[in-house]
Amino acid sequence: MKIVVIGGTGLIGSKVVAKLGELGHEAVPAAPNTGVNTITGEGLAEALAGASVVVDVSNAPSWEDTAVLEFFQTSTRNQLAAEEAAGVGHHVALSVVGTERLPESGYFRAKVAQEKLIEGSSIPFSIVHATQFFEFVQGIADAGADGDTVRMAPVLFQPIAGDEVAQALVGVSVGSPVNGRVEVAGPERLPMDEFFRNALAALGDPREVVTDPHARYFGAELSERSLVPGDGAVLGELKYADWLDRTRSGK
Repeated sequence: MKIVVIGGTGLIGSKVVAKLGELGHEAVPAAPNTGVNTITGEGLAEALAGASVVVDVSNAPSWEDTAVLEFFQTSTRNQLAAEEAAGVGHHVALSVVGTERLPESGYFRAKVAQEKLIEGSSIPFSIVHATQFFEFVQGIADAGADGDTVRMAPVLFQPIAGDEVAQALVGVSVGSPVNGRVEVAGPERLPMDEFFRNALAALGDPREVVTDPHARYFGAELSERSLVPGDGAVLGELKYADWLDRTRSGK
């Protein structure tokens, strides 16, 4: 099949393109640096010509409340319109576990808006809800930083390797549309403060992790299960410590 990957040159997208290619599919990376802009529409119709599936793993360049909402709404509307014109039969989108539970965050409100557009379109769809990526651990810590400390809530946390997110997206994209959501998460579930205490130590980061029940996650206060999936989630196999070892050894 021809499968177009929106955001196909980024962290997850490049992995999806490679894995689809290994399976013999024609995987087309679509991003501004390949001449496809989902905000302006530039190159979109040409990229989607003859495509059976579109996988959207793109992310907003700015997470400011208004900008991020405008990005996801405009990009998704343009994609869906181009897909309808091209006869695409399956729209796959990457989103975040707990999106609907975090309305205080402008980013997650924007993801909810994206998902509503997908659900309201005529195109069969699958939405993959993933937990936080191992690759973003340092960035999440930086977002919770307060000087030499990092404030984290003692809520459940179940991050996953980006490679396993990509593998899940590939499986969904070559299958039949579920017209609903699939949740994917890592194999270990730990309190978020404990995870970051261990992770920063492993990274050689000297900052102290302070347990703070009111610590916010990208603008949202968390409850115990805000960031973890429900029963029936697809679980990865790679633990954070093993992933870090692999990353350091270049495997």
